[in-house]
Amino acid sequence: MKLHNKVNKDVLKKQILQSAELRTTISFYKYWPIGNTQLFRDHLYLSLDPIGVLGRIYVAKEGINAQISVPTSNLQIFKETLFQITFLDGVRLNIAVEDNGKSFIKLGIKVRPKIVADGLNDPNFNSWDYGQHLSAEAFNQKISEPETILVDMRNHYESEVGHFENAIIPDVDTFKEELDYVVDLLADKKDQPVVMYCTGGIRCEKASAWLKHNGFKDVYQLEGGIIKYARDAKEKGLSNNFIGKNFVFDERLGERITEDIIAHCHQCGTSWDTHVNCKNVGCNLLFLQCPSCAEKFDGCCSEECKTIYHLPEEEQKEHRKNKDSGIRIFSKGRFIGQ
Repeated sequence: MKLHNKVNKDVLKKQILQSAELRTTISFYKYWPIGNTQLFRDHLYLSLDPIGVLGRIYVAKEGINAQISVPTSNLQIFKETLFQITFLDGVRLNIAVEDNGKSFIKLGIKVRPKIVADGLNDPNFNSWDYGQHLSAEAFNQKISEPETILVDMRNHYESEVGHFENAIIPDVDTFKEELDYVVDLLADKKDQPVVMYCTGGIRCEKASAWLKHNGFKDVYQLEGGIIKYARDAKEKGLSNNFIGKNFVFDERLGERITEDIIAHCHQCGTSWDTHVNCKNVGCNLLFLQCPSCAEKFDGCCSEECKTIYHLPEEEQKEHRKNKDSGIRIFSKGRFIGQ
């Protein structure tokens, strides 16, 4: 029985772009002990694939993390199917703020060591002992208090395009770097209230537990992250303290929360906040590129990559040999042209 997609990704991408089917982009997570992760993974695939769910789901012994899109016509069926799983009954579903339904091209469900890579190996750490959740209203109130410390628990390339006002914004590439960074940074402030936020809440859940584990007394997290906050602020007429764009980990690479553009093109420095990947597949650098630079460099990050991009495919493959194919992210605070 086929329990994963076997269709070429280029074919799938063309299909989703040409489809007129309305889809809703959703994210959810749950920290929960899962015994047989492979069995659970297979059950999930057999449950979600027939109703047209696309996206990326990670399953681990500590729980589940999902970013998906669902045919809007099947939204109720999806909820009923998901909620039949006991520990996911009533789980919070974060609906995308800005959505064209083209976020994903296939359904991929993978078993991982953890649902969020954290680099933690402390056997005494309890990730279920997390901080207090704050609604959008309570969050606004708490961050207005002078003693409150607000921390962005995302990576630098996320906060570069959008963040909450007056937040501490660590210049880190990964979540696992940030955990110890924040503990060290706030080491002398363990008695002050610390409020954390991230995209949908999953990183803050673990980060708030880590701070509590390290002796912080008064720890909070924004319930549902930026996604839920933006939606609640709009629906309830609340003051929106987030400025700019919310980076998301799907084909969109961002959803606009406010019209403010707080970032700059990494090649020329003009105001711009749209992420792209370098067209040279062997590079694939994630960076900010304005339309003018996109035209000048043919969507590449440099003249070198532009040259490689225009080589025949076989020559491009030669350039890719023995090169790190991992995710490459442009470093904060400098221009490619420097």
